[in-house]
Amino acid sequence: MDVVRFFRLLRNSVSPGYLKSHVVLQQLATFVRRFHGVHVGSLPPERIRNFGIIAHVDHGKSTLADRLLESTGVIDPNISNQQVLDRLPVERERGITVKAQTATMFYQMQRGGMFMMNLIDTPGHVDFSYEVSRSLAACQGVLLVVDGQQGVQAQTVANFLLASEAGLTVIPVINKIDLSHADIPKVTEQMRNAFGFNEADIIQVSAKIGTGIPQLLPAIVERVPSPPGIPSASLRMLLFDSWFNHYKGVVCLVAIVDGCVSKGDVVQSAHTGLSYEVAEVGILQTKEVKSYSLHTGQVGYMMMGMKNVKDAFIGDTFHHAGTQITPLPGFTRAKPMVFAGVFPMDSNDFPYLRTAVDKLALNDSSVSVYPDSSVALGQGWRLGFLGLLHMDVFRQRLEEEYDASVIVTSPSVSYKAILRTGEEVVILTPSQFPARHTVEKYLEPVVLGTLVCPLEYLGKMLNLSESRRGMQQEMLYLDETRVLLKYIMPLSEVVLDFYDAVKSESSGYASFDYEDFGFQPASLVKVDLLLNQNPVDALAVVVHEDKAFAMAKTLCEKLKNVIHRQLFEIAIQASVCNKIIVRETVKALRKNVTAKCYGGDITRKMKLLRKQKEGKLRLKVINNVELSKEAFVRIIRK
Repeated sequence: MDVVRFFRLLRNSVSPGYLKSHVVLQQLATFVRRFHGVHVGSLPPERIRNFGIIAHVDHGKSTLADRLLESTGVIDPNISNQQVLDRLPVERERGITVKAQTATMFYQMQRGGMFMMNLIDTPGHVDFSYEVSRSLAACQGVLLVVDGQQGVQAQTVANFLLASEAGLTVIPVINKIDLSHADIPKVTEQMRNAFGFNEADIIQVSAKIGTGIPQLLPAIVERVPSPPGIPSASLRMLLFDSWFNHYKGVVCLVAIVDGCVSKGDVVQSAHTGLSYEVAEVGILQTKEVKSYSLHTGQVGYMMMGMKNVKDAFIGDTFHHAGTQITPLPGFTRAKPMVFAGVFPMDSNDFPYLRTAVDKLALNDSSVSVYPDSSVALGQGWRLGFLGLLHMDVFRQRLEEEYDASVIVTSPSVSYKAILRTGEEVVILTPSQFPARHTVEKYLEPVVLGTLVCPLEYLGKMLNLSESRRGMQQEMLYLDETRVLLKYIMPLSEVVLDFYDAVKSESSGYASFDYEDFGFQPASLVKVDLLLNQNPVDALAVVVHEDKAFAMAKTLCEKLKNVIHRQLFEIAIQASVCNKIIVRETVKALRKNVTAKCYGGDITRKMKLLRKQKEGKLRLKVINNVELSKEAFVRIIRK
C-alpha cells in the first residue's frame, strides 16, 4: 500500500477532529515508512520539492532543519532534538556543520494533497563551500537564512551568488526573531539592499521555538518549482555524494533526473563504463529507509556492491546498461587552496593510513590526494584542502573515525613559474621551486575576498587588508551601520591567520569569505634552512620576498628551541638565493677537562683546553646534526 492510499483510507475511517493539525497523520506515515518500507512511485514530479538551506555560520540552519523534520513527523518533537542532521563526532564537538546531509519529508497540505520534500542541510563555513555547490545541483530552490541579530554576513552573500548562478529559487528567511536584540527592520533593509528582495517575500521564523514554521512549509511548496525531469525517458541519475559503510561498502547519494531505478536493475557509469546490479535503494531520513524504487525528481541512496571507493566519481551519471544517454554536466572539480603533507607517526602504519585516506576522501570529494615522501618523515601524501579549518577537520576525522596517528605539516599554497623556455611549472612543494635564473616570472594565487563589518571598524579593516597586500575593488554600504568590502588579496596572506585577525580587530563582529581569482605575478623566493651548512629540505618554505626575513627568523628560532645541545657548536642558518640572511647558534656543551688539575703550571691547563678545542672542531666536521621525527613534529605544531 503506498503512502497516498494509506492517507485516503485513514481520512475515511477517522473523525476529522482527531486529524486536526495533521500531526497524527505525519506520525503514522513515519511508522509505515520505517517498518514496512515506502513506495512513492505514485507521486509525480509535480508533487516533489527539492530544496536546501544555506546561510552563514551559526545562523540556525541545522536548528531550522530540526523544526522542519518535527513538523512533518520525521522525528518526534523533543527538547533533545538539537542538530539531528549533524551526525559526525567532529560536528557535535565543534558545533558546526561539516558535511551536507539529506532528509526526505512528507508534507500533507490542508488543501493540496501530499508532497514529498527533500531537504539538504549544508555547511556555512567558507572551507566547505564545495559541499554547498554540489548539494545545490540536486535542488530547485533554497532557503537563504539570515540571523535576525547579526544580519547579512560575508558567507550569506557568497551562498546567495551560488544559488543565483545555479538558477535556483531563493526564499529569504530571517531567523532568531525571538531574541531580544534582534533588529528585524534593519536586517530586512540589508537583505533588500544586498539581494533586492521584497519585504513581503521575507519569512520571519524562530527555529528555536518553532515560530513561523507553519507558514514556511506552504511557502516552500508554492515557491519552489518541481523537478523538470521526464518520467518516461531513459534513466539518468546524478551521483552528487557518497560515503563508505563498513558493512555495505560504498553508498551513493543520487538525484533521479529522468526515468526510474529499482532494486535488481543493472546500471552503468558514464564515467568509468563499469556496470553494477542495484542491491538496495531508498530514501534518507534520520537513517536509511528502504524503498521499492526511486523515480523522477526524487533524491535517495543506492547500494550496488561497488568495491573500489575511487569508482564513485562525484558528478558521474548512471543509466541503465545498454541504453544510450547524454551524460549530465556534473561538477567543476574543487580547486585546492591550501596544501599540507600528511605522514604516519609510525612508518609501519602506512598501508592502514592509505586505506583510511582513500575512504575519507570518498566522503569528502573536495580533498585532492597526491603521493609524497620526505627524508625526515618517510612516505605520505600531499593533500589539497579548501582552507585551514577544512584541513584541521580532515585530520580530526582521520584520528577519530579511523584511529590513525598522523603528522600534518605546515600548510602552504601552490605557486606557478613561467620558465625562460616558455614552459609553465606548478610548484606544490619547496623542493619543486626552480632557480631564479631559469625563470621568466613567478605567479602566486589570489582570491577575491568579501569582508562585512560594522561601520566603526571600517578603518581597522582597511588597514588590515592593505597590510596583507590587498587591492580594494568595491565598497558597499548595506545600511547606515554595516559596510561590505571586496579585496583582491594573495591567498598566502589569507589562509594562515587573516580570518583570526579579522575577528580580533573587529571584536568578533566582522565576517570574511573568499573565492578563487586566478594568479598574478609576484616576487617569490625560497627560504632554505641549514644545520652546520647542511640543508634541511623538509623545512624549506616559499614566501614573498617581503616576508622572507620574518619567516626565516621564526624558523631559526623554532629550530634553536628543539635541537639538543651537542659537544660542538651548531649553526642554524636561513638562506635566500645562497645568501645567509639569519643565523642562530646552539652553544656547545663544555666538559670541565681541567677539573683534575689542582695546581702546577698554567701550561698544563692550557694544553688540556687546546686539546678539547681541537676535538670539538673534529666533531663538527665528522658529525651530522640529524633532526628526529619528534623534533619535526614539535616544529610543525608550534
